[in-house]
Parts: sequence; C-alpha cells; structure tokens
Amino acid sequence: MRALRMIRVPSPLTLLVGCVLIAAALTYIIPAGEYDRRNDPATGRSVVVSGTFHSVPPEPVGAFGAAVAIPRGMIDAAAVVFFVFIVGGAFGVVDKTGALHDGIDWLVRRLGNFGILAIPLVSLAFAAGGALENMQEEIIALVPALLVLTQRLGFDAMTAVMMSVGAAAIGSAFSPINPFQVLIAQKVAHLPQGSGALFRLVTLAVALTLWIAGTVRYARRTRQAVDPATSAPALASASRGRGGLVITIVLVAFAVFVWGVMTQGWDFDQEAGLFFIMGVAAGLVGGLGIAGTADAFTEGFRAITFAAILIGVARSISVVMTEGHIIDTVVHGLAAPLGSLPAGASAIAMMAVQAIVHVPVPSVSGDAVLTLPVLVPVSDLIGLSRQVTVLAYQFGAGLCELVTPTNGGLMAILAAASVRFEDYIRVIARLTLAVAAFGVVSLLVAIAIHLQ
Repeated sequence: MRALRMIRVPSPLTLLVGCVLIAAALTYIIPAGEYDRRNDPATGRSVVVSGTFHSVPPEPVGAFGAAVAIPRGMIDAAAVVFFVFIVGGAFGVVDKTGALHDGIDWLVRRLGNFGILAIPLVSLAFAAGGALENMQEEIIALVPALLVLTQRLGFDAMTAVMMSVGAAAIGSAFSPINPFQVLIAQKVAHLPQGSGALFRLVTLAVALTLWIAGTVRYARRTRQAVDPATSAPALASASRGRGGLVITIVLVAFAVFVWGVMTQGWDFDQEAGLFFIMGVAAGLVGGLGIAGTADAFTEGFRAITFAAILIGVARSISVVMTEGHIIDTVVHGLAAPLGSLPAGASAIAMMAVQAIVHVPVPSVSGDAVLTLPVLVPVSDLIGLSRQVTVLAYQFGAGLCELVTPTNGGLMAILAAASVRFEDYIRVIARLTLAVAAFGVVSLLVAIAIHLQ
C-alpha cells in the first residue's frame, strides 16, 4: 500500500491517451491473428468460431493512426456518449428544480444521528441498478447529488464513488439477470436463460455485503464532523413545493427504463429518448417553463462534456487493437493453455483471463461474444460445467470494471467526483481483492456441487 501512495497517475485524459499509444505500440510486437466469425441468431451478434484462429498479415498502427483512432473511438461510442449527454442534461433540469436537494434534505433529516445508514441504502439501490441493467454511465449525472448527500453527512467524495459505481459493479458482476452480461453469456454458451439464478443470488448477497461493509468501514474512518447549521447548501429551487412530483417523475422514468431494458430490448437510443422526456416533464412540472428547461438542459450538457469525452477516448484503445488485429491473438494466447489444467485451476484461470481481456475490451457483452465461443469448447473438453465458465466470465470481467482505466464510465465518474484514479485504487484495492477471492471460492463451490 505504501507503493500505491507514492504513485501519481496523470489526469484521466492523459492516462487514456497514453493507453491508446501503448496499444498502438503493441501492434508492432504482438503477432496479428484472427478468428473466423459468424452471426449468432440467439444473441443477434457476431461471435467468433472456436478453432479457427489463424495468422493474418500484420497491420501495425502508427502514431498518426493512433491519433485517428481517437475520433473513431468517439464515433464507435457515439450511442453511449450521446446517451450520457442526454442523461446529464435531464438531471441538470431535475437539479435546477431543486427536487434532488429537497430529497437529500429530507433523507438527512430522517436519518438523524444514523447517517451511516445512507451507505447501505444507497449502495443497495445502485447494486439493484447494476444487477438489473448493468448501470454505469447513468451514474455520471447523479454524481453532483451524491456529493451533496455525502457532504451533508460528513463523508468524502470517495465514499460517494464506492457506494455508487462500486456497488453497481458488484451488482452487475454477480447478477442472475443482467441482460448485458449473464443473459447474453448464457445465450452464447447455449444455456437456459436465468439458469443457476439461486446460486448467483447467494453469491450476490455475500459479495454485496462484503462491499458495503468495506465502504462503511472506510466512511467511518474518514468521516468529518458536520455543523447542521452550515452544511446545507442554498437551494436554487424554482418551486420547492413541486419537488415531490419531480421526484415521482424520476422514479417512474427509472421504472420504465428497467421495463424497457428487461422486456423490450431497449438500447441506448430508446433509453436516451426516455430520459429526454423525463427532463422536459421535470422542468415543466418543476416550474422552470420552456425557456428555463432548455437552459437547464444546456447547463447539464456543459457539465457532463468532459465525462462523455473520456468514454469516447477509452473506446479508442479497442479500436487500435482491432485495427492492428491483435485482440484475437491475445485471447487465443491466453485460452490455449487452459485445456491442460485441472477443472478447478482452469476455472480460476478463466476468471483471470476474462479480467485481462477486459482491459483492452472494456465491454462485458463484447467480452462474452469474443471469449466464450473459445472457452466453452475448452470447458467441455476438460469436463468443466458451462455454467461455471459463464461464472468465471462474470466475475473476471465484472470485477475488472472496478479497476481498469480503460473503463470510460468509471474514469468519467471519478472525474465528475474529482477523485484521482490512484487514490481510488489505493482505497479499494484490498476490498476488491477480497471480493475477487470470494469469487474464486464461489467457482470452486460451483464445481463441487456440479452447478449446471
């Protein structure tokens, strides 16, 4: 830990651009190779064909190519980037009405001397979002409200990050129903949708308990005394009496959001449209009027710009490695030795492989269609349950979301909270390792009980 305290990481933008350049350099070192791919009707995506890896002519990416990859990454991530802009604008409107501040005031008053209870309550809410729809980018716009809450209770910005994006990542990694992770992975592995749900629910409960306990421990250790008379910020509410209606609109929007994702197959376009409607409705009901609502949207766009740019730049890393034809080489090189390992060791190694692959491919659904068609035949060969292979994918890729700097959503949230990446890693390192160790134990238990 002392070494971590001495490390000073550059700003998020500098760090991500550096990662793009490193990826470009690797295209000169790692041999180019590819798998054949086919369209999978079960998932509606292009998946690799196991056993088809072959060398291809090298196409290293030079310095100019790396620079060009940055706007290409932004274009590739356009749906996510503009979704973040819309959500940021919508919550800018909600914030302008003063409803969020009113709600925070109400929560602080209700908790009284038990403010520490806010941590498990908020963590459970974000974990539910992670478990239901892989919540991450949506958190960016909520950071200002979270910071107000933690400030009112005497906690720091790190606590806000841990109980939001941290809890959401745990919910995603151990979820039995996350459509962007476990459900798509089960489709690729040709497993029944939702199979193994009870086992995943148990692991989710334990992992989330570990995370919340670690967050509470950190919050207690760093909590500052707060003067109630001076801690409350002045509200800019245009119509404080309408705050309850605005909060109701937000809650209804989130309910429709979950319904759309879980049952209608909504993507970022439909989700962004929903949040735009939410922002307009909140502004009008909150008394901002048409002009005031438009101005609040503009302020929200402006506040979220840097975070949205980070997401696009992070995607550029994958663009570089794809254009250099080295991502498949990395997957093949990591997966090839697994067939010679015992089942338990192979499952643990698969979890590590998924974490490594997730660094250059920071998309859990992208990981699934890239790695599982390769790893599932390996698991069949050594007698390892496909369900365990999917668990290894979930735990490895999902927990890597907590720590990889190529995760644009994470970097954007840290930037919005003004938390330095190295400080964040220093605080969560042991806690993340503890949850990962629990994931390893869970894999071994799944093997022992022959989870199918």
